[in-house]
Amino acid sequence: MTVLDNLSRTGSTENLAWLRTLGLQDFRCGDMRCRDDVEAAVRHAAPDVVFHVAGQVAMTTSLANPRLDFEVNVSGTLHLLEALRALAPDATVFFSSTNKVYGDLEQFAYEETSTRYVRPGYPQGFDEQVPLDFRSPYGCSKGAADQYMLDYRRQYGLRTVVFRHSSVYGGRQFSTSDQGWIGWFVDQALRQSRTRDAAAFSIAGTGKQVRDVLFISDLVACYFQALENVERCAGEAFNIGGGWSNSLSLLELFEWLGTRLGVALRYSRGPARSSDQKVFVADISKAKERFDWMPRVGYVAGLESMIGWLEAGKGDRNIP
Repeated sequence: MTVLDNLSRTGSTENLAWLRTLGLQDFRCGDMRCRDDVEAAVRHAAPDVVFHVAGQVAMTTSLANPRLDFEVNVSGTLHLLEALRALAPDATVFFSSTNKVYGDLEQFAYEETSTRYVRPGYPQGFDEQVPLDFRSPYGCSKGAADQYMLDYRRQYGLRTVVFRHSSVYGGRQFSTSDQGWIGWFVDQALRQSRTRDAAAFSIAGTGKQVRDVLFISDLVACYFQALENVERCAGEAFNIGGGWSNSLSLLELFEWLGTRLGVALRYSRGPARSSDQKVFVADISKAKERFDWMPRVGYVAGLESMIGWLEAGKGDRNIP
């Protein structure tokens, strides 16, 4: 296995050290924005399978620096596709896309309860037939890369598969206030439970925004089950998330964490983020039909695991 990374993300050096304890030997420090780095990595690895999970992943960063967002997400993806077309045309490539390709979903009507927004009429969540509607630099860049992936299947025959992810979480995710909200808020809750005068945190909007959360082991299983059925998946996009049974609003997460940790969480509310979705829950029935995948880890077990990892000391290379 070959890993290409520029180690710019918080926690990446710690995760590299951890991967090396598991036997990783072939690491190449390089940048997706550099065509030569990508071509050299593909030529060196001669891959059968590529998991393209590199990217600029924060909405806030995309708004502050849209050029960087474009260069990483669009140019980087095109560099990879062109390198594969020239050097490894028989490889299968899986791309980590996002539910943000569907825009803010404000074309739908929502109901508001005491703890969450609800979209009536979608009992299984949003499926892949929802029209694409790129909003924000992040949505535009990930959406463009998403469509490049699918079109390289049509135009050049590459085996490309697109996963439009909802909210992923789990151990070894070094969350920030801009990305990885489950881990971030669990960390804030732990701080407040340990130190009663710990600073309050802030949220954007009402806290009633809903996402379906997916534990990392289920995501790994998704990639490998799709690989086993790649001829049924190539050239297709799939909504991948925890589904309705694993949907949470911020307020519901805070209630669960407060009960679990014995603390009333203190936070302030700010304006809603630009292009934020009130509700996104993935209808995962297409993934079930094409490659027999369903999440196995419920959010309670997943949150307990996240708490355990953070309590044990994030960054410890021995913590799974």
